[in-house]
Formats: sequence, C-alpha cells, structure tokens
Amino acid sequence: MQKIAIVTDSACDLTLETMKENDIHLSPLRIIYSHGEFEDKINITSEEVYNSLETEIPTTSLPSPKTCERVLSQIEAAGYTHVIAISVSKALSGTFNAFRLALEGHPNLTSTIFDSKIIGYCQGVIVLEASKMVQAGKSYEEILEYLPKARENVVGYYTLNTLEYLIKGGRIGKLAGAIGQFLHLKPIITMDKTGVYCSIAKVRGRKQSLSKLHEIIKEHLTEGKCKLWVLQGDALEEGTKFMENLRNLHNVVSVELTLVGAMSAAHSGRGMIGIAIQRVD
Repeated sequence: MQKIAIVTDSACDLTLETMKENDIHLSPLRIIYSHGEFEDKINITSEEVYNSLETEIPTTSLPSPKTCERVLSQIEAAGYTHVIAISVSKALSGTFNAFRLALEGHPNLTSTIFDSKIIGYCQGVIVLEASKMVQAGKSYEEILEYLPKARENVVGYYTLNTLEYLIKGGRIGKLAGAIGQFLHLKPIITMDKTGVYCSIAKVRGRKQSLSKLHEIIKEHLTEGKCKLWVLQGDALEEGTKFMENLRNLHNVVSVELTLVGAMSAAHSGRGMIGIAIQRVD
C-alpha cells in the first residue's frame, strides 16, 4: 500500500498552519545575514526581513543538506513509501538539485521531484492540489500524471513599489534599474514557460501598475472561473483594497489575501502586490 508524502520548500509561501493541516513536509530556504543564517518560516518571518531592510538586505539560499536529510529521515521513519517533492522553479534556485541529492540517500523511498517552474503562492497552489489528491486516495502515479495540468492552470503576476531591491540583489542591471527608478517605471512581472522572470508591461506610477494588474486579472476571468489570491508584501492596506475590488468580478470563485514569505520579502522589498490565479474546470 502506498503512503505518499508531499515535500516542498518555503518559496511556496504557504503558512506553517496550512502545511500542517494538509500534511505537507517543509524544507525551508535560508535567509542569510552577515550576523547569521535563518530558516524561512522556522526562525524568521517576512515582517522581520522588512524591518531589517534599512540596515541590511539579506541574501537567500536553497535548503541546507542537513535540513533536507532530516525531513526525509522523518518521512521514512513515519512509514511513508513514496515522496513527491515540488520545488520552486529550477531556473531560479538550486532547490530542485538539493532535493535530488537528498533523495538519492533514501533508496527505499520511491520518489519524484517536480519542477513547478514558478515561485510564490502559485507554487503553493500546486502543492495544495497534490496534497488534496493524496487525501482523496489517489495513487502516486495519478498525482504525477496530474501535476503538469495543475501547473498549466496556475499563473502569477507581480508589481513592485520599488526596483531598489532587485537592483541590489542583481536581478536587474544597475543601469536599467536606475533608468526605471528615474522614470518611476513599475513593471508587471510574471514567469514564462521555462520558469524564469519576464516583464509583460511597464507602466508609470503605482496607481497605473495596480490598474494594469486589475486589467490582466479581468482578461483571465473572461476565459472562465478562477480562484484568486492577492499577495501583499508589507502592503496590507493596499492589498486589502485591491482584494475587495476583485470580489464581485464575473467568474471569481473565491479571493483571499495572503502575506508573502521572507524569501520574497528579501528580493522584492516593501510594497509588492501580486496575484495568483488558478483556473477552475
């Protein structure tokens, strides 16, 4: 009889409570400061990252080998026979390979690593879909067959209040970033089919960027029913208002507000507003 464990990393932005409720096993990413190293969601929060940005912008790294090994050892000791690990986009992080190396040390576990080719709560939506299938009694093979469709049904868009942290983190060139800052450009960012960031629009000013994001959501809703999650990075008031403006749109099945994790906080800075969209068949 199969006993299936779902494993993911903290880039999925699911809360610890949600992961516990859905029997999802976490390998947290690392948030690294000059004074020490922390594990996302375990001993550091996004609020703590935001509060420290003026003094130091941390770097981020994949889950430690020690943590991956501990998680898999606990899974094996609990009698699980199969593992499905769902990682943040392989194009953005070495987490996929960290899972692969750790699983090689557990040959008694039948395992697969699924590259979500996405990041943030969109990744979390895929993880939750896999967990629901486990709870519904679906087989390991059935879940693996469904995961590519689950990925096709999810898309995310993000707009930032500042380009400062992308520039400092090396995500965009200093010259391009400086020009963008000078012109008050606010890019609308998504991820392409290969799992890398791409800009689909550049507008001037915060008001226009949120208006463009709202317009993109409405375009998706013309294609059918969707579940929506508004993602806010230290922008609770704006995020709440944005969410309320989505509630009564045609084809909205549900809409929720969620806070981004420490890893996203480190790279986007204060004021990120995003949307995770899941098409519902």
